[in-house]
Amino acid sequence: MPWHDFLDAEIVVTSGFARGPLEVCLAPDDLDSWQQVLDALAAGQGAIWMDDGRNPEIRFEMSSQAGIVVVVVEDLADTGTSVRVPVRLADGWADDHYERLQRVRATWPQEVVERAPGAYEWRR
Repeated sequence: MPWHDFLDAEIVVTSGFARGPLEVCLAPDDLDSWQQVLDALAAGQGAIWMDDGRNPEIRFEMSSQAGIVVVVVEDLADTGTSVRVPVRLADGWADDHYERLQRVRATWPQEVVERAPGAYEWRR
């Protein structure tokens, strides 16, 4: 059962200069990757999210200015567009994003159950 339990989502990148919506199709593994990105950013490290070619790639580069992360979005496969947006991380940003991640996990569509390795059936 390919493509089960995926979530169509929209990520909006906004700055004073640019605004761009990204339509993405998120897999359950993308949430685990997002958790790793949040962990890296909270530790003051850069990170990359969705670099598998299925969606636009989002990179988080640490700036030389304290509290600033440069978000780089590249949609080279579909639109050929790339944007760099500096973002000041507000106090409490990590807790806010961890809470949002937990809410997404709690409401994630789970239409299929894996009964055994490679054996799936639709949830009733």
